[in-house]
Amino acid sequence: MTVNSDWSRQLARARRYTLATAAVLAACVAAAALRSAPWPANLAWTVALLLPVVAPLPGLVRGQRRTYAWATLCVAPYFIYGVTEVVANPAVRAAAGAILFASLAWFVMLVRYLRLSRGAGPTAQDTPGA
Repeated sequence: MTVNSDWSRQLARARRYTLATAAVLAACVAAAALRSAPWPANLAWTVALLLPVVAPLPGLVRGQRRTYAWATLCVAPYFIYGVTEVVANPAVRAAAGAILFASLAWFVMLVRYLRLSRGAGPTAQDTPGA
């Protein structure tokens, strides 16, 4: 197994995990938003809440490094919402905790992909024992 094939596998795995955590975050946000308001209003509210997680998806799927960089800014609204609701609203504490956890997981995976894709891959000089 070569170093570059291992590196490319790690990069592909990081991309899959990033997309999976984005999907988990979107599911948590949608579930919380659909329960929070009466029927016609909750659909518009859900769409508005999902915009920050849906906006970077095309670039994330294509693996564009720049999109991964600015997508880290899209985590902030979910993090702020999660912290605020966990502290201030006991009625939705479980849903807010799930959103908080999912937003942190998405942020970690975005940063992991960025760190792995920083260069063109490891060289022979970067490997131990070379």
